[in-house]
Amino acid sequence: MHEYVQRPGAGTQPAFSSLIAMKIKRLIVPLALSLALFPASRQAVENTRIELPDMGDSSGSLITPAEEKEFGEAFFRSLHSQVSINQDAEIQQYIQSIGQKLVASSDAPANPFHFFVVMENDINAFAGPGGYIGVNSGLILITEAESELASVMAHEIAHVTQRHLYRAYEASSRLSIPTMAATLAAILLGTQSPAMGQAALIAIQAGSVQFQINFTRENEAEADRVGMQTLASSHYDPRSMPTFFERLQQSSRYYGQNIPEFLRTHPVTTSRISDSRGRAENYPYKQYPDSLAYQLAKAKIRVLTATDIADAVKYFQARLTQGTTEQRAVARYGLGLCALKSEKFKDAETIFQKLATAYPDQEHYAAALAHTALESRNYTTALARYKNLVQQFPDNEAIKLDYITALLKTANPEQARKNLLTLTSKTKQLPVYSQLLAQIYSDLHQPAESHRYLAEYYYATGQTKDAILQIRLAQKSKGLNFHLSSILGERLSFFIDEEEQARRNQ
Repeated sequence: MHEYVQRPGAGTQPAFSSLIAMKIKRLIVPLALSLALFPASRQAVENTRIELPDMGDSSGSLITPAEEKEFGEAFFRSLHSQVSINQDAEIQQYIQSIGQKLVASSDAPANPFHFFVVMENDINAFAGPGGYIGVNSGLILITEAESELASVMAHEIAHVTQRHLYRAYEASSRLSIPTMAATLAAILLGTQSPAMGQAALIAIQAGSVQFQINFTRENEAEADRVGMQTLASSHYDPRSMPTFFERLQQSSRYYGQNIPEFLRTHPVTTSRISDSRGRAENYPYKQYPDSLAYQLAKAKIRVLTATDIADAVKYFQARLTQGTTEQRAVARYGLGLCALKSEKFKDAETIFQKLATAYPDQEHYAAALAHTALESRNYTTALARYKNLVQQFPDNEAIKLDYITALLKTANPEQARKNLLTLTSKTKQLPVYSQLLAQIYSDLHQPAESHRYLAEYYYATGQTKDAILQIRLAQKSKGLNFHLSSILGERLSFFIDEEEQARRNQ
């Protein structure tokens, strides 16, 4: 699955046309769609299950794979503009790696998927159109084992592969894809932000769209069953699924009216837990140790989302003498990240230096040491460290991105550009790729190209108005050649057309 961003040198993409908007009468609804947004009692919400006809696979006539991809990309852009999507390359690498491992063992390994982390403390996970699967940082932090996180992701993957997302609502032919995508994204945020939820309802009413859907018990049971098969085939613990669901059910009594969105859209019943536990018992029992990457990702997420860094410090200090040697090292890593976030650079340097020395083959510790130099503006040291790291860990894209940043900080834009071109196609589709290109061309004194790629960055993160402004600034640059002028003109028309379609449906 690809995160959308215009690829440099690939020309322009066709604009969202009214023809596609009229053709798509039924659209994919994200799993996080909450009936709680509508005026109804909780009991009514819990008992509502609308059975809708099966719409077949993505090769059907209602929506083509290309249209589904287009809608998914628009949904993800809108999500970027309304909620905090993780931008840390190490965390993104981890969640993408665990997701792709599960997809490879699913019943549809060729399906496109993109996995990402939403930096919100609410407990939630969801699947949007086009195979975009998001997991909230809050859910990751409450998992007690990597297999628990994998079980949630396997369940969401199953909803996609079993075509449960093709349960329809009738959409107005006047509603453009960008507007529909923004509406879905706003609904997704409804329980996290009441204002967003109200805005979503207003947009729905304006577009004459009726959202009255939830997943049936049969859908949930099938997603549990298929997800568990995927989980076991991927060498994660099948018993983690009922264990995690049971813990959520037990903890839900303390939430009162603030029940987590995941439990609203995926109601966990005693019979459901019993069924999944019975299926899990069919698999042989064995130990499933957590990967170091899982432990490190959780530690970094805990620090990045901490509202009070002192609480995070206490959390890691309490674990310095607990668990295995590996787990104690992760606790020290967490303390180093706390020091770095607090700009206590000497403390961070000391912690990461000891970890990097003790574990010379562990890339996260060495990368944290180099990043400390970068954050403390010791750019010469940072550059030297990253230069060694890209040679030691040539496949680590997160290290490469930081190395490129260090090159820019040390006035080496041409070398930064050459290194940027060595990134994988998946990394080049991230918004940060266009953002770095914009900085590189600015340092190379090529303002037109700089504004062009900054426009692509803004567009990829759901800021179309700012993208239009950047294209217009690029067009005012001196010395434009015909090729670049044509690209700018086409992109401007594309952005304006999309903005106008969204405005017509407000």
